[in-house]
Amino acid sequence: MSYPVTLKQNTEFNRAYGRGKVKASPALVTYAVKNRGLGCRIGITAAKKLGSAVERNRCRRIIRAAFSSVSPMCSGNWDIVFVARFKTKKVKSTDLTPVMLSHLTELGIIRNASTGADS
Repeated sequence: MSYPVTLKQNTEFNRAYGRGKVKASPALVTYAVKNRGLGCRIGITAAKKLGSAVERNRCRRIIRAAFSSVSPMCSGNWDIVFVARFKTKKVKSTDLTPVMLSHLTELGIIRNASTGADS
């Protein structure tokens, strides 16, 4: 299993929050901003108000698993920050994948998101 390149610095997260485009749903908030040729990088945050460390880590694992199924469709150089919400604890990664796919399509990260069997 190959892990995606992740955001590590606070300035990278703040840049996505300040300058990025945002899409929100009850289970996930997505921020996206173009970067300078560094590929598609992700950052995942889960606030303490979500619960204990076990619950926050579960939220991160769910988001990471959902992104792994969507990441081959990502095109361009983007910094993407996913923020876990309270409903993230209650969903599975397979339920979060369509939400993430719609967010990334609306933000312009995924171009041809025809996942149906029509082609």
